[in-house]
Amino acid sequence: MRNGERGIISAYDLKKPANKIVYYLMVLMVAVMAVSMLYPIAVALFNGLKANVEVNTFPPHFLPQEWHFDNYKKGWDYIDLTKYLKNTLFIFAGSMVVTVILSGLASFSLSRLDWPFRKGVYYFFLSTLFIPPTTYIIPNFINLKDIGLINSYWAFWLPAGANAFYLLLLKSFFDGINQELFESFRVDGASELRCFFQLAFPLSMPIFATLGIFVFSTAWNEWFWPSLVMSGDHYPLATAIKRLVIDARRLDTNIRFAILTMVMLPPIAVFLIFQRFIVRGLNVGSVKG
Repeated sequence: MRNGERGIISAYDLKKPANKIVYYLMVLMVAVMAVSMLYPIAVALFNGLKANVEVNTFPPHFLPQEWHFDNYKKGWDYIDLTKYLKNTLFIFAGSMVVTVILSGLASFSLSRLDWPFRKGVYYFFLSTLFIPPTTYIIPNFINLKDIGLINSYWAFWLPAGANAFYLLLLKSFFDGINQELFESFRVDGASELRCFFQLAFPLSMPIFATLGIFVFSTAWNEWFWPSLVMSGDHYPLATAIKRLVIDARRLDTNIRFAILTMVMLPPIAVFLIFQRFIVRGLNVGSVKG
């Protein structure tokens, strides 16, 4: 620990037996949580390096008896991951643009503009967070089908712009920006759109970076909704894995694990690289009482 920093428990407090017991229990709980999260990843990784016979043996071996690195090449050749990865990234890019424009402008108007029933609209959006997402899957599907957007990327982009959680998180961040900055912009003749794009948006990069990670995670992991609104070559990666790998009947188990590992590692790397933006963005954008 660097000089000038103090932990939750000081060295003096840690000398007390009761505090020491609590401290070590906390460390044990963190260790158990870490192992429970890392174990499935390690199992998938090592099973993808085993022979198919060894994967199906009982009792199972944690580490491979023989290392078969060619399983990953076979898995890569089995499914065109790059095609479905492009679909996923395209969904992410469009969803992010819609989130910035629609959710950003809506949250900015709720935070900085004075218009009738503004608080009522705010509490309406807040109340939608208590509605289970499964209850509006069918209405969303029917609406998109009626306007002809099935098997279209707009079936992902439009719902991304109507995410109440993103909107309220952005509003809370905009509430914390100094009002005098906006007043000085307006005195210089700036419109509200210019205030948003030239002032609010640049100052809000930490929270937009956080939302970008959330949008990326949704685009990468979601498989049920894409299986309803998309088909064939338009599938994102998670849905393609569900349909072509997990549900496959004649695919060796070790090759299956190799493919799952290849799909599992990129979002973990993205999180590890950008996790500081999540913490910083949630801190600066936390909902105020």
